[in-house]
Amino acid sequence: QEQLVESGGGLVQAGGSLRLSCVASGRTFSSHTMGWFRQAPGREREFVAAISWGGSDTYYADSMKGRFTISRDNRDNAKNTVYLQMNSLKPEDTAVYYCAASPENSSWYWTLRSFYDYWGQGTQVTVSS
Repeated sequence: QEQLVESGGGLVQAGGSLRLSCVASGRTFSSHTMGWFRQAPGREREFVAAISWGGSDTYYADSMKGRFTISRDNRDNAKNTVYLQMNSLKPEDTAVYYCAASPENSSWYWTLRSFYDYWGQGTQVTVSS
């Protein structure tokens, strides 16, 4: 059974940092594109960042560039881990952050929710001013 489990969320002051983790298991996620999305109350779920299956290519939403870094560890085929390092956090970064996976690799569609077949339950990030 495929499973994506996020962790690392919490409460942080503006300007602080958090590192989110997503452990993917149940299939060979090392061959999947992995992404992070977020959803604030009353807003649509939005793209944050994505990384190619091998980790060589990444892409970020404009408001995250220079502050967030996505990376992955494919050494364990049974449990692949994707990270989102978030620095210089702002109150507007407050949201539930979701990990997602897609067996496809075309970077044209990385920002689309429909591109991803598997989703985690999310982890809450709250940034206080």
